[in-house]
Amino acid sequence: MTDMLEARFTQYFLYTRNRPDRCCINLDWIFETVANPDAEVVQQDGRIRRWKRIPEAEGRFLRVILLEDGVTIHNAFFDRRFQG
Repeated sequence: MTDMLEARFTQYFLYTRNRPDRCCINLDWIFETVANPDAEVVQQDGRIRRWKRIPEAEGRFLRVILLEDGVTIHNAFFDRRFQG
């Protein structure tokens, strides 16, 4: 499982973490989504989308977007459209 010491983040991710709708997303949820997703899609540009239902967040789905390297976290947010 990825932890804070091993994780890599883009500057965009670090910037958006300050937004009011993103600051409540627990880093452990992000790491759990990266390590054990419920679903995964590779985009045409090589970035990887991973989703995981987060029971502690009213069962909402967290979407985490990784860069092509599969390690660097680029974005994370609750995806209202994902149905699971």
